[in-house]
Amino acid sequence: MNSLKTKKSILLAVMSVMVMSALLVAGCGGSTSTTTTSTNTTSALKGDITISGSTSMEEVNNALADKFMAANPGVKVNIQALGSSQGIQATAEGTAQIGASSRALTADEKSKTPALKEITVAMDGIAVVVNPANSVSDLKKDDIKKIYLGEVSNWKDLGGADKPITVIRREDGSGTLDAFSELVMGGKTKDIKYAANAIVQNSTGAVMSAVAGDPNAVGFASMSAVDSKVKSVKIDGVEATVANVLNGSYKAQRPFEYVTKGDATGVAKAFLDFALSADGQKVVQEAKAIPIAK
Repeated sequence: MNSLKTKKSILLAVMSVMVMSALLVAGCGGSTSTTTTSTNTTSALKGDITISGSTSMEEVNNALADKFMAANPGVKVNIQALGSSQGIQATAEGTAQIGASSRALTADEKSKTPALKEITVAMDGIAVVVNPANSVSDLKKDDIKKIYLGEVSNWKDLGGADKPITVIRREDGSGTLDAFSELVMGGKTKDIKYAANAIVQNSTGAVMSAVAGDPNAVGFASMSAVDSKVKSVKIDGVEATVANVLNGSYKAQRPFEYVTKGDATGVAKAFLDFALSADGQKVVQEAKAIPIAK
């Protein structure tokens, strides 16, 4: 009898161990299945967007787009450097998801398309540039105005060589021209009678090349575009530097903005979120613009 009881006890013990083992295995399997399901439900960002506008923002746009696409292989960002006004118009018409503007929206643009929204992604200074061979290194704002109005036409009147000034400006509709008109010339582009002999260039790069190739030239461009091929002059004794833009002493400064029609969604929203993130602002700085996020 005792032997039978002993056998029953051993059998019950073995069965208990088997049940516990089965429960443990099932529990582990359930956990693995949940983790796998969770991982598999994460979908990659996919789609195409077009960013159209400012040539001054082209380097920033390309740098942000490259970084964003590297992190999101299913996304294609198309960059069109056509000028701020054209980019804003493309956004208003729906042919671009994001407009790149190196100026704030005008009252007319806001009234025509009330749904347009502005998102500042960086700051920029407008540099007045001359050829490195030019001895002039500091100009008063009033002198710059006189140059661009055609009232001063020789560098000798500004402390330089006895050489005629080659005046170079941007085309009508350029965000850089509109900002220069307001910040340096003191008015709206449409109200300013620029020198009739001024050479009109259609991009930031074209202005820089023209100044670099002419010892007597003067032009203006995004501070981020200035390189060793040209020389940035002081305005009223203040250098065009990032520090002076941030502390407000350099007055010729403007925003770099992205414009959307209504609230951005999908890939466009994800791109804007990235541009304003810490990683995005680091890219902005590497592209020589001035980040707004600390």
